[in-house]
Amino acid sequence: MLGERLKVARETANLKQETGAKAAGIARTTLIAIEKGQRPVRVEELQALARCYGVSVNSLLRRESVHVDLVPRFRSLPDAGDVGTDEAARKLNDLVRAEVELENILGVERPRNYPPERTILSGDVRAQAEQDARDLRHWLGLGEGPVQDLFALMDLQLGIRVYSRRLDSKVSGLFAYDDAVGACILINASHRRDRRNQSGGHELGHFTATRRLPEIYRDEKYENSREERYANAFGRAFLTPARAVMQKFKELTAGSSHLTRRHIILLAHFFGVSRQAMVLRLEELELTKKGTWDWFKDNGGITDEQVRQVIGPAAFEAVGEEKPLSSRLYLLAIEAYRKSLISEGQMSEMLKLGRAQVRELLDEAAAEEEEVDDLFKLPH
Repeated sequence: MLGERLKVARETANLKQETGAKAAGIARTTLIAIEKGQRPVRVEELQALARCYGVSVNSLLRRESVHVDLVPRFRSLPDAGDVGTDEAARKLNDLVRAEVELENILGVERPRNYPPERTILSGDVRAQAEQDARDLRHWLGLGEGPVQDLFALMDLQLGIRVYSRRLDSKVSGLFAYDDAVGACILINASHRRDRRNQSGGHELGHFTATRRLPEIYRDEKYENSREERYANAFGRAFLTPARAVMQKFKELTAGSSHLTRRHIILLAHFFGVSRQAMVLRLEELELTKKGTWDWFKDNGGITDEQVRQVIGPAAFEAVGEEKPLSSRLYLLAIEAYRKSLISEGQMSEMLKLGRAQVRELLDEAAAEEEEVDDLFKLPH
């Protein structure tokens, strides 16, 4: 416990409680409460006590035990192999552990805005997922339009811990839940945006109806489980709501005699999903005949070059963009570094990023601080 370590540091320095309390600008009774763990120590108090005792803040904090042992659900292919899935699970646990540790260091909490968990009932899981996705969109106030930024919505509006890192190519995403740390999602940053969106929608399905049922994808049978079929259907319904798809389909095909690749490309781009997912959704809603996607596959597919011709080069953003999906974790780490609570090396280890990426983050933060004006000072 941090309070006990502060007491040991004070006694090792052969200092009385009065001396430590005076250095931290607090009453002796307050220091006693801190050492007993009855009152959390504030950042400025911790820094003052560390200076008084002649120890570093890092030496006091880095031994703080943060226990996180999540068992994730995997969104991957049957041949992903244990190495890729085990590594992804470790990475998710490490990132969650780092965020919780930073929260403890800074004395902040992750706000949660979770809707009630749904239960998968007997009957048609696809119909249930469709209804639950519609209900969640209504609860979030999204209306019928496309989701502009799924990961910001999950992170900032729902309070889910969302991360993005490069994973084994066969692993698309992971979901885990624990009462202590909440819902956590890790998405493969190596995949393109449309695939990341679909993985996020799938994991959101697990969050909605099966968040307390840990399970790891190990074989082909998992794909056929009711929970997995629910999550797949939920993701499709949430990202491509039926009414919106039907309306946009009607607008784009007005005056056309046949469904074309251009129609598919425009619809997929509008809703932020893959071409295959878009065609399968059209089949599901009976806006096109079953087997349409198979026909496209057998006749040259819908190629990236065709997408570039219709949408332009902007349709293909660089993969591996990790910062947008971990915005809160980055903010916490930068603040802890700025307050000298962690070092650059510790920040690199906690964020699972290279030193060059961490330095880039810190440089960006420093540049922003140069623009600080009293007008922007936050009240605390």
